[in-house]
Formats: sequence, structure tokens, C-alpha cells
Amino acid sequence: MARRLASLLYETLVLVALALIAGLLFLLPLSALTGQDATAGASLWAFRLYLFGVFGAYFAWFWTHGGQTLPMRAWRLKLVGADDRPVSASRAGLRYVLAWPSVFAAGLGLCWALVDRDRQFLHDRLARTRLIRVEAGGRATATADR
Repeated sequence: MARRLASLLYETLVLVALALIAGLLFLLPLSALTGQDATAGASLWAFRLYLFGVFGAYFAWFWTHGGQTLPMRAWRLKLVGADDRPVSASRAGLRYVLAWPSVFAAGLGLCWALVDRDRQFLHDRLARTRLIRVEAGGRATATADR
């Protein structure tokens, strides 16, 4: 589980950088066009939905094109379906949506791995996906923690 949590921490740094770039692309034109604070009222909710979509596109792209984001590659993790096949766009989207409450509900979905028989996070169990460890030679092992 330590490998997956380290990858999650690294992923957070990537998401912060992505949020900064995407935020500039959203907020600067909006402020210039309206002349108002783009982080208030309805604009704030639009911005949140925009970032949710940007992050979703980021994860869905990488999970469906090789099964690895940059942090996952660095930590030699790969996302596959429960049947060890590549993840479809719909399954990647489902995992992404389920991961939000899994992480932000006090991390309970992550702690689920401590009691799960296969050491899976709750959102992986529900989305029928799993993380596997990839050896240096490209060979995959059964789980991310073995």
C-alpha cells in the first residue's frame, strides 16, 4: 500500500500543476470578458466543474492509453480491469468518479485496502479495476503490493 500512497502523493503534485495551468486558461479570459471576480458565485461552481472535467480527462486519457499516469509509471504501477485487460473509457470514468468520495471521505476508501482480501482500494473494487505492479522489465505482478 505504501507504493500506491507514494504514487498518490506524487499525483497530487502533478494535479496542482495541472490546476494552475487549467485555472489560468479558465480564469484569465473570464475575468477579462466580464471584468468581475471570476472566483465568486456561479463562476466558482463553473470553475470547480471545469477542474473536475480537466482532471477526469487527464486520468481517463492515461488510464486508457497504457494504464499509467506519470506518477504511476515512476512507481511502477499500472491500472488494469479486474480481468487484467486494458481499462475502457467508461470504466476509467467510473473509477475516477468513485475515487473522489473514496479519498475525501476521510480516506476511508483508501483504508479499505487494509481489510480487502486483495488489498484493493474501495473505488477499485467498485469499478472492477485494480492496480498491478510492473517490474523493471515490463512484467506485471498480481498486485501492487507484492
